[in-house]
Amino acid sequence: MSDQLSATRKAVAAAQRVVVKVGSSSLTTTKGGLAAERLATLVDTVARRVAAGGQVVLVSSGAIAAGIAPLGLSRRPKDLATQQAAASVGQQALAHAYAESFSRYDLTVGQVLLTADDVVRRGHYRNAQRTLDRLLGLGAVPVVNENDTVATHEIRFGDNDRLAALVSHLVGADALILLSDVDALYDGDPRCGGASVIREVNGDADMAGVHAGRTGASGLGTGGMASKVEAARVACSSGIPVLLTSAALAERALGPADVGTAFAATGSRLSARRFWLAHAAGANGRLWLDDGAVAAVVKRRRSLLAAGITAVEGAFDGGDVVELVNPAGKVVGRGVVAYDAAELPDLIGRSTHELPAEQRREVVHADDLVPLR
Repeated sequence: MSDQLSATRKAVAAAQRVVVKVGSSSLTTTKGGLAAERLATLVDTVARRVAAGGQVVLVSSGAIAAGIAPLGLSRRPKDLATQQAAASVGQQALAHAYAESFSRYDLTVGQVLLTADDVVRRGHYRNAQRTLDRLLGLGAVPVVNENDTVATHEIRFGDNDRLAALVSHLVGADALILLSDVDALYDGDPRCGGASVIREVNGDADMAGVHAGRTGASGLGTGGMASKVEAARVACSSGIPVLLTSAALAERALGPADVGTAFAATGSRLSARRFWLAHAAGANGRLWLDDGAVAAVVKRRRSLLAAGITAVEGAFDGGDVVELVNPAGKVVGRGVVAYDAAELPDLIGRSTHELPAEQRREVVHADDLVPLR
């Protein structure tokens, strides 16, 4: 690592409010159960950051893995019911371990369990935001995890990396630190030899030729490097710099930030509503646009009119979130649609002056629309 730190690393090191995500493999043993010493070491590092005046939200995996040994299971369960049972046992153990460990520094822990529904639904999103802000304001350390005991396949985040990216925006974090069992991002699998480390990512061009695997090496987690890269993209696109490294290097990551891979913020910070539209809300349908409408929506940030729509896909009601798709089938934006799906076929492709007076309004208003890169 060069003595000259990048602007991204300086921003991470100076962050006043930071979200730290730690994976299952960093907190649990291969046979299941918590690795107490590793958890305590992580808590030591977080406590030092808090003592220095920072605020930390800890997004912690490990509930299912921590429940494996107590339930007498030989490996991470694959069926949903057993995963939920393991989570119900492991989450209790995980929360108790964090509370006990942080108490050594007179720090209070607040457990926050979320499902995807809590960020997909606008009202739930605001409630989660208020809860986390209040915990931080009271000097507590929020420990966030997906609520695996009740989450179904339909309402899961899929992994805590994405959850960490969403929480970073939810709390207005100045940086996101992703801790796993790999020390940095490589252009290939470092276990196979010949892979080169990537220290700085300033945009998509720096990711050319990178092949990130999708499963974790330990078999305890669900994320893998691909989900971490995607989480970094989500956070960076809304103005939050990201540092990716191993849990073993947490002290350096939460200190001078001179380890791992640094992802530069590539976009401006979105309002809570626009971020929710772009990354958290579930889409109930699609509107296919012609090239003119794509240019108006993406480049000029205009409202979407009926004249630029070529097809309607899905069943949705006015007020639902829909995806906006270009002629090649690529999603170029998301927004809140003003019409029911059943109303649109008679309107699409028609200029505003051709429509009845009561239907001369935008299909998706610019204030309710977010272009996607």
